[in-house]
Amino acid sequence: MKSYNRLIVLIVLLIAAVIIAANIFMKPEAAETSRVQNVEISRICSQIEAGDPPDISGCEYVTSVEEYIPGSGRLNTDRNYAVREVGGRFYRFDYEQDTRAQSCRTKRIMNIALLTVAALLMIVLLYIRQRIIRPFHKLSDMPYELSKGNPIAPVKENKNRFFGRFIWGMDMLREVLEDDKRKEIELRKEKHTLLLSLSHDIKTPLAAIKLYGAALSKGLYSDIEKQKEIAGKICKNADDAERFVSDIVKSSDENFLRLEVNNTEFYLSDVIEPVREQYYGQLSLCGTDFSIDKYSNCILCGDPDRCVEVLQNLIGNALKYGDGRSVNISFSDEDGCRLVTVRNSGNSLPEDEIVHIFECFRRGSNSSGKNGSGLGLYICRCLMTDMNGDIFAEIKDGDMLVTAVFRKA
Repeated sequence: MKSYNRLIVLIVLLIAAVIIAANIFMKPEAAETSRVQNVEISRICSQIEAGDPPDISGCEYVTSVEEYIPGSGRLNTDRNYAVREVGGRFYRFDYEQDTRAQSCRTKRIMNIALLTVAALLMIVLLYIRQRIIRPFHKLSDMPYELSKGNPIAPVKENKNRFFGRFIWGMDMLREVLEDDKRKEIELRKEKHTLLLSLSHDIKTPLAAIKLYGAALSKGLYSDIEKQKEIAGKICKNADDAERFVSDIVKSSDENFLRLEVNNTEFYLSDVIEPVREQYYGQLSLCGTDFSIDKYSNCILCGDPDRCVEVLQNLIGNALKYGDGRSVNISFSDEDGCRLVTVRNSGNSLPEDEIVHIFECFRRGSNSSGKNGSGLGLYICRCLMTDMNGDIFAEIKDGDMLVTAVFRKA
């Protein structure tokens, strides 16, 4: 902002310097005989026609009058003159030009033009400052603060034609990040409470097992039937301990992602066309044959934004784990559902691992050397489940096919 203000000051100084220099170095321009000079010459001609001698005492511009003989060559002079025929004779009228008035008028016009241009330029610069530089300056620190997780004040909405949508989007991003942070804290609190509760509960069966084991090791139960009874109690407490351990494992695996889904009705084209727009040009530059089969539009149930996210994940996996030659999206109908299949060439996943690719943090043997967390397809399955749909994968003719099942409205 300060740099831009300095730029405005510099431009103002340059404009002022140009105007001053133009006024200093502008030379007066030659002007044609003014109307006043013509009036004076006409009055003298009238005196001559009346037989009176020419009188220039009341003239401001005419300096001399003399009879002129054509062909005498006396016209070769640097002085300004005019020749008039009066009564069959020619007279030469020498005069001085009114260059001062002409020069002042020219300067005035020039200054008005320069000041007008300067004013328009200043209006443009101030408009850019007010409408572009200033709003952007207010948002310049926002991404940095968001990246550090610092709380920031809400961004005031405005109707700025250049940054209105950007400001709205940044404020929405701020709200989403703050909401995610709040949910993460709540989730951690819930998990911590659950783990403490399960850890406390597991102490009871473990303590009983230790007591029974110590009693048996000391021979306190010599009766065979009593020993069998104690062994059964040990097994029961071991089962309880195993169940608590299973609950702990389950709690650390489930619901660690809270995916909000706003189910509604939407057209299939609302999902396919954004995907086409995003990937068609991009993949053509990479040499990947990306194609989308023709489809009949229909109304589906679910969250259109989440549906786009699912297809983006599937296409991303197709590019990551395929050979990059081709990616195709095809469509079919089955039992009131629209099936959308993403197919990529060059499958490298063993067929016996297909059943595990939708599990949390599970990555196939073909993921070696490729970045990833094993969450992509797990998220897709969670989203499709929340939208009352389904997702499955299969291998055909050496290609990988992942199909998302969307329910029709």
